[in-house]
Amino acid sequence: MASTTVTRPRQAFASLDPARQDACLAACLAALAGVVAVTVGSGRHPDALGWSLLLFLHVPLVWRRRAPLTTLTIMSASIVVYHQQDYNHSAPTAASMVILYTVAVTGGPRRTAVVGCAVVALMVVLKIGHGMAGLTVTFQITGWIVSMLVLGGYIRAHRENAAAALDRAERAERTREEEARRRVAEERLRIARDLHDLLAHSITLIGVRTSVAAHVLAADPDRLDRAAVARSLEDIAETCRTARGELRTTLGVLRDPGDPDDPDARGPLPGLHGLTDLARTAGADVDLSLTAGEVPPAVGAAAYRIVQEALTNAVRHGGRDGLSVRVRVHEEEGALRVRVTDDGTGAYGERRTPGFGLLGMRERARSVGGTVDAGPRADGPGFEVRALLPLGESA
Repeated sequence: MASTTVTRPRQAFASLDPARQDACLAACLAALAGVVAVTVGSGRHPDALGWSLLLFLHVPLVWRRRAPLTTLTIMSASIVVYHQQDYNHSAPTAASMVILYTVAVTGGPRRTAVVGCAVVALMVVLKIGHGMAGLTVTFQITGWIVSMLVLGGYIRAHRENAAAALDRAERAERTREEEARRRVAEERLRIARDLHDLLAHSITLIGVRTSVAAHVLAADPDRLDRAAVARSLEDIAETCRTARGELRTTLGVLRDPGDPDDPDARGPLPGLHGLTDLARTAGADVDLSLTAGEVPPAVGAAAYRIVQEALTNAVRHGGRDGLSVRVRVHEEEGALRVRVTDDGTGAYGERRTPGFGLLGMRERARSVGGTVDAGPRADGPGFEVRALLPLGESA
């Protein structure tokens, strides 16, 4: 109960604006000075002039935070006149200590030192005529002055450190939020790339197989090659099953994102081990040469997607039946080199309107610190895609 009784006035005082707080403080210090003036301390009791000076020197405390040096100057002049009249010398002590603390807590160390030296010098001038007793009092009061200035400087430094720590915490929080947003954007971009590569490849294969089946059905209905039609339809079904499985893996992160820093939470990445199945279901005659060993998962996934997109573009834009594609994947000088060439008639990198295929391949390579070059073959008809994917720290 006693703690609650003390806390409520403290909360009420803290809820006031700074000017009202300083006004209340000045009134309390004036009341305390009045009590001290008639009870303890040396010097005579104040008369009408003494009471006027004693009350007046507390008035500037109302502006102590807004103009601490001006307040100190006015109070010092009033205190000098008050002491010259030999009124109770202990009465203004509390107010003078408060304004010295305010000067120290609102200014820098240099200003605090200059003010302290000036106040001590002024006190020495006032007390020098009192002999040894004056020097003793001077040393005593100097200790109080230094103590208040040191306390104010410590509080000021503590507040600056607290403000700096709070600012660092806010910056760190903003950095974490920005990092989280960046990771979300990267994850969305990864999903978009995977969906583009997967759907483009699967739809192209389905279109090619459907065209083959339609051609067989329309070429000679009387001598229908049922085996060829069955093969085409089975290839379409296999492509659909493969696409459905990859879609489930790719979109699983949207249902259960897990830990964004955990690669395993994103599902297994495609890699070099999947190039054989990719070549088998490409919809063209693919000659695959894979001589690379174990590579980082990110590099393997980038190589897989680059080959997948290159095969999709070759089948889509090859421009003729019996298209053949050569895929070469090997390690050389600390990097994985990928080369995909076809003998088609379509130069989809130049003569057609560019889509997102080549851009996606370059982004895949850039994600692991690599590069992609694509363009018409220099040694004959067709198109060529070359990728260089580092295997070191940049990967």
